[in-house]
Amino acid sequence: MKTDTIAAIATAVSNGGISIIRISGDEAFSIIDKIYKSKKGKKLSDCSSHTVHYGYIADGDTVIDEVMVLLMRSPHTYTKEDVVEIDCHGGIVVTKKILETVLKYGARLADPGEFTKRAFLNGRIDLSQAEAVSDIINAKSEYALKNSLNQLRGNVLDKIKDIRQSIIDDIAFIEAALDDPEHITLDDFSNELAKHIEVNVIELDKLLKSSDNGRLLKEGIKTVILGKPNAGKSSLLNVLVGTDRAIVTDIAGTTRDTLEETIQIGGICLNVIDTAGIRNTEDIVEKIGVEKAMKSAEDADLIIYVMDASTNLDGNDHLIIDFIKNRKAIILLNKTDLNMVIDPKEMETLTGKDIIQISAKENMGIDKLEKWITDMYFQGKIDLNNEIYITNIRHKEAIMESKNSLLMVNQSIEDGMPEDFFSIDMMNAYKVLGEILGEAVDEDLVNTIFCKFCMGK
Repeated sequence: MKTDTIAAIATAVSNGGISIIRISGDEAFSIIDKIYKSKKGKKLSDCSSHTVHYGYIADGDTVIDEVMVLLMRSPHTYTKEDVVEIDCHGGIVVTKKILETVLKYGARLADPGEFTKRAFLNGRIDLSQAEAVSDIINAKSEYALKNSLNQLRGNVLDKIKDIRQSIIDDIAFIEAALDDPEHITLDDFSNELAKHIEVNVIELDKLLKSSDNGRLLKEGIKTVILGKPNAGKSSLLNVLVGTDRAIVTDIAGTTRDTLEETIQIGGICLNVIDTAGIRNTEDIVEKIGVEKAMKSAEDADLIIYVMDASTNLDGNDHLIIDFIKNRKAIILLNKTDLNMVIDPKEMETLTGKDIIQISAKENMGIDKLEKWITDMYFQGKIDLNNEIYITNIRHKEAIMESKNSLLMVNQSIEDGMPEDFFSIDMMNAYKVLGEILGEAVDEDLVNTIFCKFCMGK
């Protein structure tokens, strides 16, 4: 099937060492022949696949830039089409000029994500792998990157395919028995089917349970720092960020509004929000800051409660302690380099939370916080070799629907329904899992997924 030949800048549009213009489609080689010049008059369409060639890009007699050109013939390319990549100098003007020349001689500008969309439509990757490409580009942490790479390698594909194969084998047996009851019997098959469904539901449950950690891997842990004024919240933020991001003074109430930063701790992304000190105040601006602090903390994945270990508890502390009672939180006893008046054991008994002693000023105890976060969210490790983390809400919803359909089959078995009833729900379970991989998905969904990609990918 003949398709348009597309082109786009595949690198960031900014000044740099090198820029890449990617061309894909049936006319890729004929277009490069029109604009590529070499000292020996070489014609690139006559050259072997997966070779690199030095020369110039020109529009007629006007030389635009000195380049390296990579030739890749279908089907052994990212899109499974003929692909040409032009490596030019990284200036914005020269890069755009080369792209304009490519478009002038027969290509059209690619839509966002169209190269990856063609890889999917041409069967090189499934839809879950295509979405992993976007996740790789937007990865916020080392673990998010590794998980996306695993998904790109087909980890999700393999697991979903195994479950679907089990389901379709049972459907095929039922249909065969109904068509040929003289030779294939369904006697006692309901018990066997129930065992298969139990195994598949367990596997789907594992995927669903991974989705919470998967969301944290992909989006980061929403972390809110709470505490009284002058407890050291902003100092902690500065230590975590590695720079003086927040204003730190001895004057209580310096922070009046929330301050947000994205940081990495132990390879995990934390979206940290520093907040105004929690206390009763008549200052209108400070009061608004306190209200915003509490609102930010209400839907946080993690609350870090910073206490000044050199001062006694007061009503403001008890307000915070009551607030974090049923939330995922840790307490940092700060200023432990001073004379401590708060007993860590008594505080642990009072709050039921883990306590870590730190000194943000002296950068002490931060390593213990890093370990605690990894232990809390990932049971001490993130095993990306053996585990699959579902990071995509579309995948999660499909898995939930598939699980519910299989549970309906179980109910039909318990109710003694005829076997042909089983196939209806089993086929739905099979179908929705296929949507994760891109089977039987409508064009609007495909377009929606790929429009979120960057240009040139």
